[in-house]
Amino acid sequence: MNCTKTLRLRIKDKHARVLSAMAREVNQVWNFCNETSHRAIRERHQWLSGYDLQKLTNGFSKCDGIHIGSPTVQQVCEDYAKARRQFKKAQLCWRVSNPQSSKYSLGWIPFKARALQYKAGQVAFAGQKWSLWDSYGLADYELRSGSFSQDHRGRWYLNIVVKGQAKPTVATASVGIDLGLRDCATASNEKKEHGRWYRQHELELAKAQRAHKKHRVKAIHAKIANQRKDALHKFSTTMVRENAAIFVGDVASAKLVKTKMAKSTLDAGWATLKKMLEYKSHQAGIVFMEVNEAYSTQTCSCCGSIPASSPKGRAGLRIREWKCSDCGAVHDRDVNAARNILAAGHRRLAVGISGV
Repeated sequence: MNCTKTLRLRIKDKHARVLSAMAREVNQVWNFCNETSHRAIRERHQWLSGYDLQKLTNGFSKCDGIHIGSPTVQQVCEDYAKARRQFKKAQLCWRVSNPQSSKYSLGWIPFKARALQYKAGQVAFAGQKWSLWDSYGLADYELRSGSFSQDHRGRWYLNIVVKGQAKPTVATASVGIDLGLRDCATASNEKKEHGRWYRQHELELAKAQRAHKKHRVKAIHAKIANQRKDALHKFSTTMVRENAAIFVGDVASAKLVKTKMAKSTLDAGWATLKKMLEYKSHQAGIVFMEVNEAYSTQTCSCCGSIPASSPKGRAGLRIREWKCSDCGAVHDRDVNAARNILAAGHRRLAVGISGV
């Protein structure tokens, strides 16, 4: 089965200077589109399309000292017009090229599929060859459009959309997943992802912030983000590989981030995990569904009742294990909730509600 996905590969640091120069040229094109489009709207009430902007920027890539090619200029025009429609604004934010500015825009260089080729561990783009760490084996994929992007530490990455063959899963089991704060994810088969990556480095980060070590602070934040992403990728991949149906509670962080639990809520990465499970399930051809998790913690997964002994409200958040006063079953709080989510997912499938 064919599938498309986006891969992110690290570009070697020796190319950073040239990429930064290209990013400044991209900013020039973006700002020109921003000014020209806004003037056309203000003076003639005319909304320029991406094609109109491409005609106005025709020939920019042939100017002296310009590195980016015409495919990149055309892609910037298309992306600008798309962003303007998306946000429904006559003028977007300017892209700032000065690294010393507080409004500095991280480097970004988009390109079309025809503008980049891969061979022997290098990518050819804009008349130059770029070395990278190819951890995915790009030779096995059909390359499409993408972009070069810069992170807050000045490192550059290649983000490329690829087309390849997906391996369908052969598993027949199903699993429910409860999202929480103490453990960011708990499965109905009792597998857990502990999480709390920020909490592990909180003291080290505070020391670096008080000492005004900006580079160290950025490095710690990057380490936390990488650890979170790595752990969630491994957990989601395991869930998709071992199951034919995945059901997740519909808990959202929008309300919790306004409480005293905001730090732990943001550290858990619920939205990231849901996104990973969704696209990996789609690639593997299995069911992924978000179900209503109301009363999943209070309900006994054995007898289906809501006993008086079950944890309730904020006062019950500290209760991690409890015994059902109706049937006598002993439950782990999160595993019990995950099993109720699994049962709710099965009920939705039974009545014919699509999991897509």
